[in-house]
Parts: sequence; structure tokens; C-alpha cells
Amino acid sequence: MPEVESYKQGTPCWVDLSSTDIEVSKNFYSGLFGWELDSMDAGQGMTYYMAKLQGRYVAGLMQQLPDAPAGMPSYWANYIAVDSVDEAAERAAAAGGTIVFPPDTVPNGGGRLFFAADPTGAQIGFWEAGTHHGSGLVNVPGTMAWNEVQTSDVPTAVAFYEAVTGCSSSTAPAGDVEEYTSLLVDGEPVAGVMKLPGEGLPPFWMTYFNVADVDAAVAQAVGLGSHVIAPAFDVPGIGRFAVLMDPAGAAFSIMKGVAT
Repeated sequence: MPEVESYKQGTPCWVDLSSTDIEVSKNFYSGLFGWELDSMDAGQGMTYYMAKLQGRYVAGLMQQLPDAPAGMPSYWANYIAVDSVDEAAERAAAAGGTIVFPPDTVPNGGGRLFFAADPTGAQIGFWEAGTHHGSGLVNVPGTMAWNEVQTSDVPTAVAFYEAVTGCSSSTAPAGDVEEYTSLLVDGEPVAGVMKLPGEGLPPFWMTYFNVADVDAAVAQAVGLGSHVIAPAFDVPGIGRFAVLMDPAGAAFSIMKGVAT
């Protein structure tokens, strides 16, 4: 079901954008996905924007923090649900991860979070729900459809996420990719792990958004100022995809799965 009321530990539950130009980003994503934006006080004079579709929150956007490293690009952060961020942070450190931002409570009581870099270098957020459990709507146009870590060392990354969240994994061919690993919660795929597609790229988490028509969405995104990283392409048996860079420099993917 596209409406989600809670997330089991190990399941990606939220994405948010850290933007070098929040006004540009707000205009772009509102135009592309039809998001309505609610502003919330994030403390330290910062504003966090909650993107809403069909009356449910589906993503967040925020101006890059003032103390971000010089030259830090815009990026989409992915969050995985955990029952306790404090316990998960201990497991993350024990599994070879690096704690980038220690466990903390968000100002409005929505929940607790921490950020870690997995042993391959991909940064990921972990979320313990308070009043906010994560995206309330998924797998419909304009909402999160899939989350995937692209890494230089798939086995090491998989072992880390299994250790931190208790998920399991399964590896099989996917389209033209000979080995694609899915992270599983209760036997169901919740996220992907794959080898980086090119040399020289740092490991990262990719956010996929559902669209009704990939080709039309690419054209619309370009009209709104986006740059095309990978033109629309088909993955046999999976769906149609494209990879874009928004006008503020954040990469993301759009997809429409095959009918089942």
C-alpha cells in the first residue's frame, strides 16, 4: 500500500535534501513533483521544509548548514528506521562505521537521529521515530520509490547494514547487472546495494522517486533547470529510469516500475 503508518527496523523511511540554494530547490521540486511545502523551525535560525502530497509528508528540504565544509555539494540524504538510535550507533561503530553526527533529538520531538559513514564511505542517516515516522506516502508519483547504496565494496557494505539493523540480504541478477544485492526485512526487499558504475566516484546512497512517465518527467525537469546525468533507460523486468542533477547540484533518480 502506498500509505505508510510505520517502518520496521532496517527499512529506508525518509529522505531529505541539503541544498546550497534552498529557494532554487523549493521551486524545482515543487514544480517537478507538485509538492506543497510546510516550513518548520529547525533551530539555530534554520528552516526545515516538509514536502507534502495528498496530505502526507513525503520528503524534507533544508538550506545547507552554515558550518558545512567548503565546497560541499547539495545532496539527498537517506534515513533507515531503527528502534533505538543509541543502540544502533553502538552497533554501527562496532561494525566499522564512523559516526559523523552523534545521536540527537530533533527540536520538535519528531524523533531522534544520527549519521554514520559505512566502512566503504557511504553516509547514511538512522531515524528513531517520535511523532514523525517517515514518509507517509511511497511508490506513487512524486514520492520515494527505492533507496540504493552504490559502493566500491558490496560485501563490506552489506555486512555493515546487516550488523546495524538486523536485516538480511539476497543477491541475484537484475536487468543487465549480473549481481544486485537487496537488503531484506522480513524477507521483503527494502533497499539495494550495487557496485559503483564508474571509477573515481565516492560511495553514496541514491534516492529514487516514482514518476508516472519517465520521459515526460525528464523533459519537465530539464525545463525547470535540471541536468541529465543518465538519459531515460530501461532495466528489463524492473522498469524505466533516468538519473538527474537538480539546479542546485543534487543527484537523484526517477523511475517507473514495470506493471505487475
